[in-house]
Amino acid sequence: MDYVTKGLEPADALRYFEELSRIPRGSRNEAAVAQYIYDLAKGLGLEAYKDEANNVVVKKPASPGCEDKPPLMLQGHTDMVCVKLPDCGHDFEKDPLKLEIRDGQLTAVGTTLGADDGVGVAMMLALLEADQKPHPPLECVFTVMEEIGLNGAQGLKKDYFTAKRMINMDCGGEDKTVVSTAG
Repeated sequence: MDYVTKGLEPADALRYFEELSRIPRGSRNEAAVAQYIYDLAKGLGLEAYKDEANNVVVKKPASPGCEDKPPLMLQGHTDMVCVKLPDCGHDFEKDPLKLEIRDGQLTAVGTTLGADDGVGVAMMLALLEADQKPHPPLECVFTVMEEIGLNGAQGLKKDYFTAKRMINMDCGGEDKTVVSTAG
């Protein structure tokens, strides 16, 4: 498969972002992206759960030397804002996004890019795949329907988690990334 971002860094996260961009993932249409994340996690030999709303939780054990560290939750949402130019024939229910590099920036042709929160999700997937990066036990939480009211997050069951620390990986997609924490 050819990647528009080939040769750019961080290569692993950008590769996952392109993979996500091929999966339609507007609010209420996250079943395919949830299955992609679940299957990827299982393929990596990780513990994964997918609930009836299509939220996915993936647990990765601590890297060697970090086993005594408390678990850390990383959270991002799988849905995106679906807006297109008036003359664009894109169907957000079934069409992949068409990505391109324009003026040195990654964009989507005629549509929103899906960087909110495709970037956060891609970064989490890259971390789940990486073996060389030291980390405590991770609980990666991929929620649905954030763009229409945090609906997926509201339905999560607390027994999925042991982490008492969380980093929200929600990304705006322009020239900045917002990372927040919650107790």
